[in-house]
Amino acid sequence: MLKGFRDFIMKGNVVDLAVAVVIGAAFGAVVNALVANVLMPLIAALTGSPNFDSFALVTLNGNDLKFGVLLTALVNFVLIAAAVYFVVVVPMNHMIARRNARLGIKEPEPAADPQIVLLREIRDSLRARDS
Repeated sequence: MLKGFRDFIMKGNVVDLAVAVVIGAAFGAVVNALVANVLMPLIAALTGSPNFDSFALVTLNGNDLKFGVLLTALVNFVLIAAAVYFVVVVPMNHMIARRNARLGIKEPEPAADPQIVLLREIRDSLRARDS
């Protein structure tokens, strides 16, 4: 039983997953710091408020409906997504493209759809028959 557990833990997938979780947590802290300390203060400078929590506050039967809190969460999501895209995805895509160009690696052609191939064959055979 312990041997099976040891084999499970030592599998590459489990170790890779553990590394990904640790790196993801550390990277999340970096992205959150960028959003909280750089991007949101820029928005605060433009709007006069560090968040939208007090925006669109509606009281209904003594209960507060805080649409601004939802708006703040949506803005944070968009800022985090933009930060990840522009700070990680775009540079990684450029690095991969440069590496592939240097190594002469070309992207494989996508496989042709069998229906398109059949339609082309029909078209070509009709052209040949009419000629």
